[in-house]
Order: sequence, then C-alpha cells, then structure tokens
Amino acid sequence: MAKLNIVLYEPEIPYNTGNIGRTCVATGTRLHLIEPLGFHLTEKAIKRAGMDYWDQLDVTRYVNYEDFLEKNPGAKIYMATTKGRHVYTEVNYEPDCYIMFGKESAGIPEEILIQHPDECIRIPMIGDTRSLNLSNSAAIVLYEALRQNNFDHMRLAGELHRLHW
Repeated sequence: MAKLNIVLYEPEIPYNTGNIGRTCVATGTRLHLIEPLGFHLTEKAIKRAGMDYWDQLDVTRYVNYEDFLEKNPGAKIYMATTKGRHVYTEVNYEPDCYIMFGKESAGIPEEILIQHPDECIRIPMIGDTRSLNLSNSAAIVLYEALRQNNFDHMRLAGELHRLHW
C-alpha cells in the first residue's frame, strides 16, 4: 500500500499548513514538519484551515533538518523548488517517498538543494511568477504521486443520489 510523505521545511503560515494537513488526511499521507515553525500548532488558524481533521493527521515534528534526516535514514526525498531541473510529472514517485516543500518566504535552502540536484522538481509557470501558494503546490505534486501509485487505497468513485422533490 502506498504511504506517501509530505515534508514542510520551516513552514511560516498556519493556514497553509492546516490546508496541507487536511489534504494529507484525505489521502492517507503522512505530514512531517521541520522546525522552527512560524506559528504554534495550537493556533486557531491552523485548526480552522485543517477543520476537524487535524486530530486524524499522522504528523511528526523535527527540531531541524538534521533531525529529520536522522529519523528517516535512506528516505527518497523529492524537493519541490522553482530551481528544479525536472518537471514534477517527469519523475517516478515511489510508494513511500517523501516530497519536501520549503518555507513560504524562501523555499528550501540552496545548500540542501545543491546536495540533491536530481531530486529537485518544479511546477511549470509562466513568466516571472515567483511561486504558487504552498498548499496548492503540495496538492498538485501529491496528487501526481498518488496517480502514479494508482490512487492505492483511495475511493475512486462517488455516487449521485437522486433528490426527491
């Protein structure tokens, strides 16, 4: 069974983290938060964005990037960045891979990206657009990884209910 992982490197905006948390719950994805965070997890904003799903979230916090690496040895990590060489649809996402996103104001530090040039992925954009919203970017890349893994363990069909007037 596919068990993907989203990693947020020093996220700053609680609404983005809350939205990503909700997406993780809806997809059975683990969320990893690398500190420092730009907010407290007890803030109303994160709970509001995550709705009533936050208590169902599989989330792990790390004191820094080194702590994350130490506790996830050998993890295959794709790094979403505007500096990526590969479009996010060009890589093959393993069922247990990690997809990392940087903080809203600065992304993933270049000293980390330089160590993993082949794992740097980007979402195509037009012109001088700096970047997309963090929660939108996470959803775009996560759903591509889920698609590549055949939406394993997910409900693929809905059901219409005829209304009686």
